[in-house]
Amino acid sequence: MTQKQPENQTLTRLENINGALSSGAAYYAKTLLSTLSPAELGHLLESLPRDRRYFVWQLVDADDQGETLSQVNDEVRTHLIEIMENDELLAATTVMDMDDLADVFGDLPEAVTGELMTSMDSQDRQRLESILSYPEDSAGGLMNIDIVTVRSDVTIDVVLRYLRMRKELPALTDTLSVVNRQDKLTGTLSLSTLLTSDPALYIRDVMSAKSHALLVTTSAEEVAKHFELNDLISVPVVDDSNQLLGRITIDDVVDVIRGEADQDLMRMAGLDEEDDMFAPILQSASKRAIWLGINLLTALFASWIIGLYEATLDKIVALAVLMPIVASMGGVAGSQTLTLVIRGIALGQLGQSNVRLLLLKEISIGALNGILWSLVVSMAAYLWFDSPMISIIIAAALIINLMCATLAGVTVPLALKRLGIDPALAGSVLLTTITDVIGFMAFLGLATLILI
Repeated sequence: MTQKQPENQTLTRLENINGALSSGAAYYAKTLLSTLSPAELGHLLESLPRDRRYFVWQLVDADDQGETLSQVNDEVRTHLIEIMENDELLAATTVMDMDDLADVFGDLPEAVTGELMTSMDSQDRQRLESILSYPEDSAGGLMNIDIVTVRSDVTIDVVLRYLRMRKELPALTDTLSVVNRQDKLTGTLSLSTLLTSDPALYIRDVMSAKSHALLVTTSAEEVAKHFELNDLISVPVVDDSNQLLGRITIDDVVDVIRGEADQDLMRMAGLDEEDDMFAPILQSASKRAIWLGINLLTALFASWIIGLYEATLDKIVALAVLMPIVASMGGVAGSQTLTLVIRGIALGQLGQSNVRLLLLKEISIGALNGILWSLVVSMAAYLWFDSPMISIIIAAALIINLMCATLAGVTVPLALKRLGIDPALAGSVLLTTITDVIGFMAFLGLATLILI
């Protein structure tokens, strides 16, 4: 018997809970919800229409509401906070971990944040203010300041007794940070080394001076790459003077990686990864209207180019039939290159040293595919319209457009990146416009020169 994939399990839970709610079995629905983790609850809430989401939220255990708020996207979180009373919010957020609280703190009503700060002791208040002082998409915004430190001038036996006195370690602790008297990081000690070494040895004898530490100002994207390249579970975070500030764990990095993937996917359609899938119709329509308007402008420009060759199209109707083929083939070829380049930029694999090699490679691919498919299309055009000249024209136009499409697929995202514009957001629209315009001009231009 094959095991269900996690996605199918999540979908099954969603269907079961929806079925229970539809049949009025609120108690059964509450029982099902109690088996879910806060992350699973967050995923479920994002998948529900707003009226049903409100009902489900009332069934979520109060002890889980705080952490669940940190698991949903910004727009869903705002909606949930709006339907909660201040005392409910206070109860939910008071029990949250400090890094989770920092994630939702800015979305809370001012009355709740004020009471939260007042209720904290000075140490917790200082810890929260420290996390909030860094950008959300930086190592400082991702770090947790709950970290275990030891000194290098003590024995392993002393450290083991200290850990037993603590009784528990922060989640995902795989290493201990070694610091000096000024709390500056000097190295790390893995738990495996700690447990398998002679208790009489000093920490300085078994610790690793290589800590993989990250500066607090490191971007979230660079943090994710650092974890990926070094196969890390956790990593210390330091300031410019090597003062230990906290640590980042793999669970937070997974969230970053998923968030970046969602962001790229949604932005290619002009959407925001934080959008509520079941937001009000007018709210969603207004956001999408802007992107559709931009696309309309580019489409009108392509139509204007076609209009320049109106006389040619009037005389030779076959051109109007074949014209979409040239634009479509160029669009697909350009999109393939664009996707490859955007991925290379995101992974830090594409720079000044290798962009020329990639450009030559992609243009060569465009030329080879252009020759291959121009032969196929020209043969089909000849059999269709019995015109050797039209066959030659569409073959030449295909070769030109596929080569230009691959050229644009490389240069457009790099140019957008240099201008500080996300290539995933604007690249596809610009590329489509370029391939349409060049395809129409090449095909209709050649037809005008040769046939008219």
